[in-house]
Amino acid sequence: MENNKIKILFIGENNSFVEPLSLDERFDISQKANGIATLNWLESNRNLHFDAILCNMFMRGVNGIAFFEELKHKKYLQTKTPFILVSRNFRQPLRLNSYNIGIDDYYCSPLSADRLYNRIAYLKKYKDEYIYNLDKVKGEKLEVYKTPFLKRTFDVVMASFALLVLSPIFILTAMAIYAESRGKVFYASKRVGKNFKTFDFYKFRSMYPNADQRIKEVAHLNQYKGITVEDKCSLCEKLPDGEYCSPTYLDDSGKTVCERIIKMRRQAEVAFMKIENDPRITKVGKFIRNTSIDELPQFVNILKGDMSFVGNRPLPVSEANALTKSEKGKRLELGMRFHCSAGLTGLWQVELRGRTGKMSEEERFELDKQYACENSFGKDLILLFRTFFVFLKNQNV
Repeated sequence: MENNKIKILFIGENNSFVEPLSLDERFDISQKANGIATLNWLESNRNLHFDAILCNMFMRGVNGIAFFEELKHKKYLQTKTPFILVSRNFRQPLRLNSYNIGIDDYYCSPLSADRLYNRIAYLKKYKDEYIYNLDKVKGEKLEVYKTPFLKRTFDVVMASFALLVLSPIFILTAMAIYAESRGKVFYASKRVGKNFKTFDFYKFRSMYPNADQRIKEVAHLNQYKGITVEDKCSLCEKLPDGEYCSPTYLDDSGKTVCERIIKMRRQAEVAFMKIENDPRITKVGKFIRNTSIDELPQFVNILKGDMSFVGNRPLPVSEANALTKSEKGKRLELGMRFHCSAGLTGLWQVELRGRTGKMSEEERFELDKQYACENSFGKDLILLFRTFFVFLKNQNV
């Protein structure tokens, strides 16, 4: 925006919207009466550039939403150019529909020149940065994480040694599980590990048979179900009126909120599930969980290369998909959580024991990202020692 003057294309015959902006020296307004006139004009002037397009919701022959789609179809609308609908009266369904198809904002009469100026300036800045980063990510090949040789060697040697030494405990545990509740001794579930790869995750069975089918019965006991997030984004409140820290959406109450709040709400609802005093757990299961004996079969996973001794805890497929649902296509973000080995123990497990088992889902996710970005063989050894000492305290994570 040269000399901080915003160049706007206004489409429509509503002069009550245009006149106040025309008198403001911060705006440079070009006006076209309707959609057909605009398309003909743009066809002859393809090199024209605007900082934003304002369009009347209701015009002769076409409405603003349909015209927005036509501009995209004919490729007259640049991806970085903000498109804003204006209307005399507020209509919630129209506003919701416009946001859903990608229109940047929806304003009603009277227009505030100050708010519009700040909003367009923000949208321009955001779109410039977003499109640049998106193009950069698309041009990159997703780097596949490979377990370092030293780490892999340590895993194989120590897992083989552990399986040999702990074989008597394996036998006694299997006998106790079978004696209390007839069924399979081992339990295999699908988990997501490094590079978002799915594998069979082994544990001693600690629940009664068919426990998976009873998840809905105990969902109300989920410790994280009641997690709440801030009603107003603390980052947005620091910005000028009309600016947001991320793209905006309408929540269930029809209130405009930023993407950051939407993401926090989704993750708080579905990302992790942990049930205290779960009635599906057997007596033997409770003991082997408290002593972490139920985790011993994961040494087989380590030998197979599915996991390492230290890494981010592998997630069930449903939780992994829920955690990354809003980030689909953003490969750098996925890499922050899954671009490292899945582990028997890790950073948040050690920190969680230090906090007597209390930690929010968001704190866990941040620690997972921290490990993925900062892990090394030396730090892995430190985490193993810390795990050993907290294990002696016999606390259940």
